[in-house]
Amino acid sequence: MADGLRDLFLLGDDVVYLNHGSFGACPRPVFDAYQRWQLELERNPMDLLVRRFASEMAAARRTLAEYVGATPDDLVYVSNATTGLNAVARSLTLEPGDDILATDHEYGALDRTWRFVCERRGARYVRAPVETPVAQPDDVVDAVWSGVTERTRVLFMSHITAPTGIVFPVAELARRARERGILSVIDGAHAPGQIPLDLESLGADVYAGNCHKWMMAPKGAGFLHVRRGVQDLIEPLVISWGWRSERPGPSRFIDRHEWQGTRDISAYLTVPAAIGFMRKHDWPEVRARCHGRLSEVRERIVEEVGLEPIVGSEELFAQMTAFRLPPTESEAFQSRLLAEHAIEAPAIRFGDGAVLRLSVQGYNTTDDLDRFVGALRAMLPR
Repeated sequence: MADGLRDLFLLGDDVVYLNHGSFGACPRPVFDAYQRWQLELERNPMDLLVRRFASEMAAARRTLAEYVGATPDDLVYVSNATTGLNAVARSLTLEPGDDILATDHEYGALDRTWRFVCERRGARYVRAPVETPVAQPDDVVDAVWSGVTERTRVLFMSHITAPTGIVFPVAELARRARERGILSVIDGAHAPGQIPLDLESLGADVYAGNCHKWMMAPKGAGFLHVRRGVQDLIEPLVISWGWRSERPGPSRFIDRHEWQGTRDISAYLTVPAAIGFMRKHDWPEVRARCHGRLSEVRERIVEEVGLEPIVGSEELFAQMTAFRLPPTESEAFQSRLLAEHAIEAPAIRFGDGAVLRLSVQGYNTTDDLDRFVGALRAMLPR
C-alpha cells in the first residue's frame, strides 16, 4: 500500500512522519493543482476574484458537498474548522446561567474559544469527563449525556478527538440534543477523509470540518455546515459585501459567509482535486489498510512497550489513536523522539498527564511503524 503512495507525497525523507493528524500532508498532484490555481489568480485577479468567483466557488462547494453528504448551499468554505466554530460560538445569544456542555477531550483552541465567549456572556463552559480507556461508544454517550441539565443550551463535541483520536458517537448525541432543544455543534476537524461522512443523516445543527487534514487538500481549506433551520443564528466573523447583498446568491447563508474581501481562494478551489486523488487511489481501501496497520502496531506497543491504549476497541478509532505515557514532560518527550530517532509524533498534555498520538496515513510504511516501536522501546525501557 504505502510504498507505492509514498512517492506521491512531498514529505522529506529525513523524518518518519507519523503526525498526519496535526496538519495533514498534500500529495504532489493536488499541490500541483493548487499552484495552477494560484498562477491563474495572479494572471488576472479580476477574472477569478470577481467575474468567476461565484461560479468557481459554487462548483467547489458542490463537489465537497457530495463528498460529505450535504446540500451545497448549506456549507461554506472557511480557512479551518477553528475559524468556522469561532463564527458559531461568537454568534450565539448566551445569558448568565446558560451552559455549554463539552467533554475533556476537546481541542485546546476550541476550549479557549468557548471559555472566551462564556466569560463575556456570563455563561458556563462545562466539560463532562470521558474516562479512559473507553470500552465502547455507549460509554461516551452515557458520560456526555449525564452532564445535560435544564441549563444546557449547546452540546459541543468532537467527531474525532484531537488529543486522543477517539471516534465519538455524535449522531446519537445530536439526536438526543435535538429532542431536548439543545443546539448541537460538532468539531469535525479530523473526520473528513478519515471516516465516511453523511452530514444530512448525522443530524448535527452545526458541523465544521477540515479539508487540509485527512482529505489532503492544501493548507487553509475547511468548511462550515449549518442546518437550514438554524443558519440565521450564525453571523459571519467578517462583515463584507455579502451582508444584505445587492446581488443575492443561492442563499443568505452563502452571501454572508462566502465573500470576505481579498484572499487567496486557491486552497478552496483545489478541494475537488483532493477528492479526485482519493477516488483515483481507492481511498476507502487505503483507509482500511491504514486502520489495520494501526491496529497491529497498537497491539505491539501495548505488548512490547507496556503503554496503555486510550480505547479498548478498534471501532473507537480510525487512522489515529493515542496511548498514555508514564509521567513525563510532553514537549521534552516529543523533542527527544525527533532529535534521537527522527520521528515526528506528538506527545500531548491530557488531563493530569500526557498521551502519545500516532497517525497512520497512506504514505506510511511498515518500516516507519517498526522504527516507531523500536524508538519507544529505547526511550521507555520496561
